[in-house]
Amino acid sequence: MRGHYQFDTRSSAQRLVNVGCGRSVHPEWVNIDLVPSAPGVIKHNLCCGLPFADNQVDAIYHSHVLEHLGPEQGERMLRECYRVLRPGGILRIVVPDLEQIAKLYLDYHQRAWQGDHEATQRYEWIKLELIDQMVRCNSGGKMGPYLVQLNGPDAEFVRSRLGQEVLQAVEFERSRKGQEAAETPSLKQRIKSLRERFALWSVGRILGRTAAASFAESLFRNRGEIHRWMYDRYSLQTVCNKLGFTNFQVQSADSSLIPEFDRYQLDREGAAVRKPDSLFCECRKPGTAATAHSPSAAA
Repeated sequence: MRGHYQFDTRSSAQRLVNVGCGRSVHPEWVNIDLVPSAPGVIKHNLCCGLPFADNQVDAIYHSHVLEHLGPEQGERMLRECYRVLRPGGILRIVVPDLEQIAKLYLDYHQRAWQGDHEATQRYEWIKLELIDQMVRCNSGGKMGPYLVQLNGPDAEFVRSRLGQEVLQAVEFERSRKGQEAAETPSLKQRIKSLRERFALWSVGRILGRTAAASFAESLFRNRGEIHRWMYDRYSLQTVCNKLGFTNFQVQSADSSLIPEFDRYQLDREGAAVRKPDSLFCECRKPGTAATAHSPSAAA
């Protein structure tokens, strides 16, 4: 897959790549994802590397992607980012901020222990935020039901953590069962479902119910929903430096080394931060940044 995507060599525009884009896309970026959810998104499995030749890209952005990969897989993806970036190119990484979550957890835990009612409510959520997406064995985990019933004093706190995503999550959880009942699965989906059911039945017959339950859980955990690792600014800097990146910086949702980054509205929607629970970091591939991609420069 390397070198599969061809940039327009006649254009002087910056070559910008949005990896694992979801619905946060911009037409001036090359947007890629495993399951495209917006027009123009390139379907690509990140486990196959990045579909670009060496030293081709000016900036790479990925938001809430790295934590869904195990630490070894995550390191391989960051190494791929290094490979395809031009010298001087910028990598912007957005992940859930483990340091911030841990601090809030300890604070609300202590205050809840001392009988603070407000802290008790916030403690319940921050514990889910820390643990649920790593250990859940069904879609939505314990967060889903919590969000569906979200109301009262803790609602504003949860919104401050998830931003606009909380509304999307609530709507998704409320409609998921109805959609599953109403949708007619495609032939490919039906075949996959039959294969999984047959495999589950076979494991149960041969190894018993406990093994079958473990197999069913592994099928779910391999579908990409769970968090396989968490990062703070120190651990993320450590792995980026190990791979050769330099100039590691903690940024905000609207600050970046990427020229005019906030104009693309990838980390913000108007003035609102899309994922307020995030750690925003950037680093560079060593070397001199290219300023244009004109035909003469390419020659």
